[in-house]
Amino acid sequence: MPRRGFPLQGRVRWLLLALFLLLVLLLFAYLLECTPPADASQTLPGVVGEPFNREYYQTLLQEHEERHLSRVYSLKRQIAQLKQELQEMSDKLKVMQEKKEPPGVQGLGENQEPGDLLEFLHSQIDKAEVNAGARLPSEYALVPFESFTSSKVYQLEMGLTRHPEEKPVRKDRRDELVEAVEAALDIINNPDEEDGVEEDVPVQRQTYTDSHFMEGLYRTERDKGTLYELFFAKEDSSSFRHVSLFRPFGPIMKVRSTSVETLGMIINIIVPLAGRVDTFSQFLQNFREVCVQRDRQVHLTVVYFGQEGLQEVKSSLEKMSREETFSNYTLIPVDEEFSRGRGLDIGANAWKNGDVLMFFCDVDIRFSLDFLNTCRLHAAPNKKVFYPVVFSLYNPAIVYGSLELAPPIEQQLVRRLNITLILTLNNLKLCKILSLNFYLQSHKKDAGFWRDFGFGMTCQYRSDFLNIGGFDLEVKGWGVEDVHLYRKYLRSELIVIRSPVSSLFHLWHEKQCADELTPEQYRMCIQSKAMNEASHPHLGMLVFRDEIEAHLRKQAFKTQSKTEA
Repeated sequence: MPRRGFPLQGRVRWLLLALFLLLVLLLFAYLLECTPPADASQTLPGVVGEPFNREYYQTLLQEHEERHLSRVYSLKRQIAQLKQELQEMSDKLKVMQEKKEPPGVQGLGENQEPGDLLEFLHSQIDKAEVNAGARLPSEYALVPFESFTSSKVYQLEMGLTRHPEEKPVRKDRRDELVEAVEAALDIINNPDEEDGVEEDVPVQRQTYTDSHFMEGLYRTERDKGTLYELFFAKEDSSSFRHVSLFRPFGPIMKVRSTSVETLGMIINIIVPLAGRVDTFSQFLQNFREVCVQRDRQVHLTVVYFGQEGLQEVKSSLEKMSREETFSNYTLIPVDEEFSRGRGLDIGANAWKNGDVLMFFCDVDIRFSLDFLNTCRLHAAPNKKVFYPVVFSLYNPAIVYGSLELAPPIEQQLVRRLNITLILTLNNLKLCKILSLNFYLQSHKKDAGFWRDFGFGMTCQYRSDFLNIGGFDLEVKGWGVEDVHLYRKYLRSELIVIRSPVSSLFHLWHEKQCADELTPEQYRMCIQSKAMNEASHPHLGMLVFRDEIEAHLRKQAFKTQSKTEA
């Protein structure tokens, strides 16, 4: 029987073969269409008909290498040209700096930094209120200075461990202040044209040493740097050298160096007063010893409110005038209710001899000759006002509780005292509780404190006081008016100098906070009264007096029991 599948299988094979041949034909046609024509650029001389051979690729690589080498050479040449131009510009800038330093800044190092750095330093100095004041929103925004001498630093920020007066114990602090003083001496002894020193006066050079350093101020602001104000003077000289330095968290830099002549610079001391005749007699004694007998460049203006005690005050002034041949004083009686701001305003307007430096003072203030010069050095008309921080003494009845009578004021300020706080029980001295040994003039914690919340004592020129608008005369009684005036200066373009002054003391006196005061005035009065009494250790002894006496009673009983046994 014949098999019918064979013819069908043969047809399938022929059909598949035909399809295969058709695909081959199509592929061949596709290759012919996509193959690029032969290009003469693909063949090299001597190798016609053999494109893309080995020699072609070697030649192509060589061409690429040559192009890269040419590019590298071009870039090197441009870099060399830029370096040359930069060097030329640096040389020109250096020559310009040698001819004339930028105004307001001069580096003390050998290498001067160009361009942007100097602009940055200029901006830091402007921010630091070196040449002009910055407008501040309140009294809390001002960063006060700290003052120092060759051996002491007077600081406001004390905390629990630091003292109002300290030696610069930390080495970095000592080195910093010593470097500032040495830099200032180098500027004074080697003056340049900007310092205003004549070339034909070589005798004045190399004459100042560290022994001529009188006082200095410095303050550090975290985002700016440290500003130094340094003053030098020879012994018994009225001429001072003032050097301002700035350290913008880098090498110390000179800002300016000037001469300040204090001879003939009158200070009008204005004292508002009502009653307190005995206290005024003590003030007048200090005034005679410092201002009349030694300085003699002062004028005293007393604005007296009311009639009670007026005659005694007038007699005291006349007596001083006769005995000292001194007539530079003015007594202005005012038949009004006492107002400190009103009194100072009357005293300022009573001066008719042009502009004058004024010191707004209270009858409880004691000062030395050094303070008068400090007042003259830190105030300048239309430029800066001075707000010293006084050292306020505590209540002598608490500080000298172990003594029958407190020492006189003069001895409180200068004597070395060994104070022992003794608690008594039934009139018997049982135990020595606290022993204090200090100089009150050394501004110890147990003697007093820096009155950094008070703005009543100030040195400023009459022209600045009138231009700023003076006191708010609507304020009556105690306080507030001095804070308002202080805020006016903070919001002006004048520089406000605020620093502790070691030669200015506020004597303790009992405060009476009247019921007529406004709530704000009464709060400030009570705050001032509380802080005036004593140091924390002394107040602590008073607060825990009952506990201490109970302890002493137990100790006395134990001692007596052992003795009887």
